[in-house]
Amino acid sequence: MALGDLNFEVSRLGEGRIPSPLKGIHFVKDDDRVLFHSGLSEVKEYVEGREPIPSFEKAGPREKIYFDPSKLKCGIVTCGGLCPGLNSVIRAIVLSLHHNYGVKKVYGFPYGYEGLTYRHGHEPVELTPTVVDRIHEQGGTILGSSRGNQDIGEMVDTLERMSIGILFTVGGDGTLRGASAISGEIERRRLKIAVIGIPKTIDNDISYIQRSFGFATAVSEAGRAITSAHIEAQGARNGIGLVKLMGRESGFIAAYAALAYSDVNFCLIPEVPFTVETFLKILNERLEKKSNAVIVVAEGAGQDILEKTGDRDASGNIRFRDIGIFLRDQINAHFKRTGKEISLKYIDPSYTIRSIRADANDSAFCLLLGQSAVHAGMAGRTNIVVGFWVSEFTHVPIPMATSARKKVDPKGWVWNSVLTATGQPREMR
Repeated sequence: MALGDLNFEVSRLGEGRIPSPLKGIHFVKDDDRVLFHSGLSEVKEYVEGREPIPSFEKAGPREKIYFDPSKLKCGIVTCGGLCPGLNSVIRAIVLSLHHNYGVKKVYGFPYGYEGLTYRHGHEPVELTPTVVDRIHEQGGTILGSSRGNQDIGEMVDTLERMSIGILFTVGGDGTLRGASAISGEIERRRLKIAVIGIPKTIDNDISYIQRSFGFATAVSEAGRAITSAHIEAQGARNGIGLVKLMGRESGFIAAYAALAYSDVNFCLIPEVPFTVETFLKILNERLEKKSNAVIVVAEGAGQDILEKTGDRDASGNIRFRDIGIFLRDQINAHFKRTGKEISLKYIDPSYTIRSIRADANDSAFCLLLGQSAVHAGMAGRTNIVVGFWVSEFTHVPIPMATSARKKVDPKGWVWNSVLTATGQPREMR
């Protein structure tokens, strides 16, 4: 989608008329914006063409809010796969609502969108500062999570019946699409319920959001596996360490792990095709020169060379073949045929990484995301996801965030840096 086709305009339930209970802080004005382009030459083109400069609405507390905190009830759902920082986000939302705005009733709906429908029998959990006091010290989510579509009408029925004023949805692309559908049904019924998204994708693949929580922790934890693979590879003649990391359609974790840990010799991601024959040839050349190699592969890499399953998961995603197991077997078979003795160690730390607690960097980021989400909801914004752009928190319309999947640009600076760090050739086809 072209930039000119995108709508940066944020939806509102109405004007804020209630003085904010927050005191002694800097309030953000409604016309405060964060420029989409960071380069002067790009901005200059819009100025000279007298067109509106693309920009996001800036996140933060408003001097006038839409909801009366004394009457407000809020809800939280966490959806999709686990990710470091989920509990930290839940905690940040609850504490900000309670301590900053004086909202007394906050409910957690168990197991994602399932908790908003009657058919699964899940009971909402009241979330208080006491309940969430130490949850940031553990991984996972105290609310549980799930994948898959639920009936939009039933979910809005629940929100209406419980008099929920703001629903916070923590999840990735599928969760945000569901949040936008809920927002659409709310608008159709002419209800005054805000829907605020918090971007949860360990793959960091939501468009127009530079960073999502859990990503930094995932890259850091991936380093443990890479270091182990490197040690194993160095400990044997023709040693090979093969590490599979998360990244269905976007290879950001694999790419940044390769940059963070210079032990990686080959980084394979979904955005850059390769053939087994060419890769094995280059791998053999590496072994001839250095007698060891470390390979990092994202789970979505090489799917074009694997037999398709045709199956889909509960979220509607195509079930991928395991590229890690495939490569392991192909490498072993190839060198057996050629008569070269190798020692290959395969490591898949995916679920270990997903389930750990957030590190200090991500924990702070989760707190700021949660607070920004609360400020947005209290100000009457809706159908938005809290973003992060050029070091500023922003409001991104959900239709814009879900318009395309963010991917590593094979011609961009990140991938060029990976090629420089690993020494692998640009083409392996």
